[in-house]
Amino acid sequence: MPGPGMEWVGEEEIQEVMEVMKTGYLFRYGISLGDEVDPRFKGKVYQVEKDVSDYLKVRFGVAVNSGTSALVAALAGIGVGPGDEIIVPGYTFIASISSIVYSHAVPVLAEVDKTFNLDPADVEAKITPYTKAIMLVHMMGNPGRLDEIKAIADKHKVYLLEDCAQAFGATYKGRAVGSIGAVGGCSFNVYKTITSGDGGMVVTNDEEIYRRAFAFHDQGHSPLRTGVEIGNRPFFGLDFRFTEVQAAILIAQLRKLPKMLAKLRCNKKRYKELIADLPGIEFREITDTEGEIATMLTVILPTPEIAGKIAAELGTKVASKAGWHVYSNMEQLLEMRTVSRVQCPFVCEKLHGGSQKEVKYWKGMLPKTDALLARSMNISIGVRDPGLSSGFGVTINDDIPAVEQHAARFRKVAEKYLR
Repeated sequence: MPGPGMEWVGEEEIQEVMEVMKTGYLFRYGISLGDEVDPRFKGKVYQVEKDVSDYLKVRFGVAVNSGTSALVAALAGIGVGPGDEIIVPGYTFIASISSIVYSHAVPVLAEVDKTFNLDPADVEAKITPYTKAIMLVHMMGNPGRLDEIKAIADKHKVYLLEDCAQAFGATYKGRAVGSIGAVGGCSFNVYKTITSGDGGMVVTNDEEIYRRAFAFHDQGHSPLRTGVEIGNRPFFGLDFRFTEVQAAILIAQLRKLPKMLAKLRCNKKRYKELIADLPGIEFREITDTEGEIATMLTVILPTPEIAGKIAAELGTKVASKAGWHVYSNMEQLLEMRTVSRVQCPFVCEKLHGGSQKEVKYWKGMLPKTDALLARSMNISIGVRDPGLSSGFGVTINDDIPAVEQHAARFRKVAEKYLR
């Protein structure tokens, strides 16, 4: 099983889904004839948007059909388009970058530091007159350096977009991730904390961003329409709508989140205690030890050679080779592959004010990130994602004895090379 939520699908989700199925309304709008809402309609999408918004303590939520859609709609919400640059980490799921490309903006890759999130110093260095936003990805459940990154965004008057796909439920100094920047994007697919099978949500406190993101996800319509709307649509939108069935599952999953987080944090704490005294070992820096969701334990070894030997013996991989969360493994980015021969947005008449400054990506362009990932291993605590850890680790269903047994296995192998 990939993520905690999928492990805990049970009777609660079945009951919520059956309530929807008995009504016959699977579409987010319960309109039967004309503009009348059928009284049997349960409005689960409306409910989950409110439930998630309340949980995160934000004013608005727009439920969409994937985390990728959430990022694309969020970028539309802040008006990203041709000629814009978006700063994004070189260590992230590919959707962070593809959402920028499909918004016709240029991804500007920045280094990560030992949080495995954006390095504020490199973000500052990458700001240009064309920077529209900073996309801060809270990788593997650990909030990024929000104070520092938000200060940079405010200083340069650019948007801060929080990519919370891997961190739903995390907090930073008492505030939910996704509620601190101008807009946030969440994901609920099978590799995430809680799941609706697939799906996502745009969250924001800004009404204008909300209205734009909603319009983008629903063919240009205004929020919460009850019928056919003509004349008020601000621009062309797409169909990224959530369904009543997905919403029903997510409602039940959200209720389980507090218990889920408690279990994850307990298991990670114990695993970390059991290997912390190994010589030369380091752990990823956690920005808020009470706020991270503890789905992954990241170990930093002294050298790439040692990390590679330990990983190979354990049947896993170092972070740099685990999958397509690493920029250097994204061939479509390195070669700037697009759906047309024009290669927009990488080559575009609007780029850099028409100056046609060359955009280029290559392996080795982020040496600090490369060096860190080459000597790091991700141990699953609740998310078994082959793109991050090759499935090495424990699950949320494992109890403390199982965690101790797994940690002992890691320790036994690591001791052979850490001397």
